[in-house]
Amino acid sequence: MKPTLLVLAAGMGSRYGGLKQMDQLGPGGETIIDYSVFDAKRAGFGKVVFVIRRAIEADFKAFFQGRYPGMEIDFVHQELDMLPEGFSLPPDRTKPWGTGHAVLVAKDKIDTPFVMINADDYYGPEAFAVMGDFLRQVDPEQDHFSMVGYKLVNTLSDHGSVSRGICEVDADGYLLSVTERTHIAWEGEQIVFEESGEKQVLAPDSIVSMNMFGFTPTVFTYLEQSFRKFLTEKLDQPKAELYVPTVMTEAIEGHGATLRVLSSDAHWFGVTYQEDRPVVVEALAKLAAEGTYPHPLWGQPA
Repeated sequence: MKPTLLVLAAGMGSRYGGLKQMDQLGPGGETIIDYSVFDAKRAGFGKVVFVIRRAIEADFKAFFQGRYPGMEIDFVHQELDMLPEGFSLPPDRTKPWGTGHAVLVAKDKIDTPFVMINADDYYGPEAFAVMGDFLRQVDPEQDHFSMVGYKLVNTLSDHGSVSRGICEVDADGYLLSVTERTHIAWEGEQIVFEESGEKQVLAPDSIVSMNMFGFTPTVFTYLEQSFRKFLTEKLDQPKAELYVPTVMTEAIEGHGATLRVLSSDAHWFGVTYQEDRPVVVEALAKLAAEGTYPHPLWGQPA
């Protein structure tokens, strides 16, 4: 049974100034999604499920459908009004419900172990390789989950500070906790973050989460429970979101689930602002020139 790739692609791109999911950044006009699907296919994945909004469905399907030979493609909607029975959409809610909700809406499309990723993040072939190995070996009926842990130094931006989830991992490689740190940036030769107006140093090899989680289908039970709890407590908070690390913390601490942190030396990069675009274009061109990827990307079998 081949694992599934779940791509969270419902973002509005407001900070970027457009639909970055379809921005052609590679030397052959490739999107970041194209590279993720290529790496997933190389790592043994057989299906891609895109989480999108109805507002972009026509353009998105026209662009991506039939783009990936040998890969099954499916789509699912994420909308604000997709709530469990007993809850109604608040009239002032405009912000998406978060990554926890984005994964949950794909419940009926996935029946294999799967990995979730962001559409606008480049994760690297090494990350898909280690995740693919994990998902092919895991019992699909057990609560054994995973994430790719990146070294903090490999995830920083040249265009300002970033926020990262700093992971605490036990001696056996299992996640204990994730602590969100904000305003992380280089200061001289040190990496610092700011909290309550004070700067503190972070180790370059600190393990961080970049939203690349591997799940068995049992995760949907936890997502449903956590989303109901979230709505009960925060439905009236227009900016509150349910994030996957929160769901994982509740599953680990409350139900005995496990989450293996898969180590990787891969370099992450992504597009949040337009200023990120030339950096990504240069990086993808370099990867093609070095032979990491064929050129054009899907011009030959993966």
